[in-house]
Amino acid sequence: MIEISPETVAQLLYLVHTDPEELQEALGELRPPDIAEALKELPPEAAAKVMAALPFDLAVQVFDEPELTRHRCAIIQHIDPRRVGLLIEAMSSDQRADLFREVEEKDRIRLLATVSEPTRVNLRKLLKYPTSTAGGIMTTEFVSVPSDWTVHQALALISEVGGRKETVYAVYVVDPKSEALVHVVSLRELITAPREENVMDIGSRRPPLTVTPDTDREDAARLISKYNLLAIPVVDAYHHMLGIVTVDDVIDTLVEEQTEEVQRFGGMEALDAPYMEISFLGMIRKRAGWLCALFISEMLTATAMQRFEGEIERAAVLAMFIPLVMSSGGNSGSQATSLVIRALSLQEVRLRDWWRIAMREVPTGLVLGAILGLIGFVRIVLWQEMGIFDYGPHAFLLAVAVGLALVGIVAFGSFAGSMLPFMLKRIGFDPASASAPFVATLVDVTGLVIYFTVAFAVLHGTLL
Repeated sequence: MIEISPETVAQLLYLVHTDPEELQEALGELRPPDIAEALKELPPEAAAKVMAALPFDLAVQVFDEPELTRHRCAIIQHIDPRRVGLLIEAMSSDQRADLFREVEEKDRIRLLATVSEPTRVNLRKLLKYPTSTAGGIMTTEFVSVPSDWTVHQALALISEVGGRKETVYAVYVVDPKSEALVHVVSLRELITAPREENVMDIGSRRPPLTVTPDTDREDAARLISKYNLLAIPVVDAYHHMLGIVTVDDVIDTLVEEQTEEVQRFGGMEALDAPYMEISFLGMIRKRAGWLCALFISEMLTATAMQRFEGEIERAAVLAMFIPLVMSSGGNSGSQATSLVIRALSLQEVRLRDWWRIAMREVPTGLVLGAILGLIGFVRIVLWQEMGIFDYGPHAFLLAVAVGLALVGIVAFGSFAGSMLPFMLKRIGFDPASASAPFVATLVDVTGLVIYFTVAFAVLHGTLL
């Protein structure tokens, strides 16, 4: 694959305004995804000229690329309306629906007028499903045959219409009377079967795996992954075929979902566009809310420190280890949160498993806390004995206090971090909202209380 660099984009832009024939020759060396990536970097007017210079079949492939999502609207404003209609007609049904979701209502009406009535009906059917569902990402381009057909008839149909379909991973067999889906035959099974055999006698006799149009797209992705499918049928309540969700749609879905989760883990709203395309004010809106919420919650930490102001004044050396113990609790909580959120996302655990998670995280947190506590204890004692720093006459007791506090804080952090996603999911919030900064803030406050409580118990009568 040719790497798209600023120089490549600059060359395309130059050729757009100079020599269309040379442009076609340059584009001939690129694959459709490469061209789509380059078009993203061009102004809409220049991108439209590139599209006009492309052979129609190649232009359709380029326009069909998910890479151009959120850019197609601006580009089609500068393309001849007649060519726009032809492009839309030739696009795959799912990408066509994505295009119409992007455009404003007034432009949608204008674009609908450029396509045929069957395409308009198909678009209205797809646009009624949210993009978070299987119906919202399905394509209506699939091959189906009656259950009384032979292998020869099915292969003849594929030969005739297969080139006009987005994918032909399988042939879907329907009852000729009810039109309900009754069987699925892979293309490989068809090609290797005797031509006179009935399609119902080919392949597995198990009922086909299906999803409904309202199935969450992540659940559809899990089914495709679990059963190693290339596509899964989408059916209505009567088992009539509505479309298929293909593996490439699933990959795009997973990338988008994971991007949103990673952004939420960072303590902000998920971006609805690539980073470089978000406006300055848009970026502020996405990040300010969470930062303010975290800042306000961190005020509880200041309140907790004020509560222990007297202890800090009497034993100022305790303040030296506040960042150490607070960060350790936040880190252990963030680890637990990340693990549980991912397990919930993959359905490795369910809400009813919360107590099993708690029974794992509490002893895990205690052991991890003991490890860190031992390191903290050794560090204080070693620094004192080697003369690196003088912690005073009660250095040993100070080391014990820090070590025990770390055990409690890390154990609490692990427990709280693992339970917070369950709590959020129970009340209807996205568990990904239990981001690492939020967990760290929660553990900061409780960590201070644990630290000074342990310190007071160990150092009472000496430093305190």
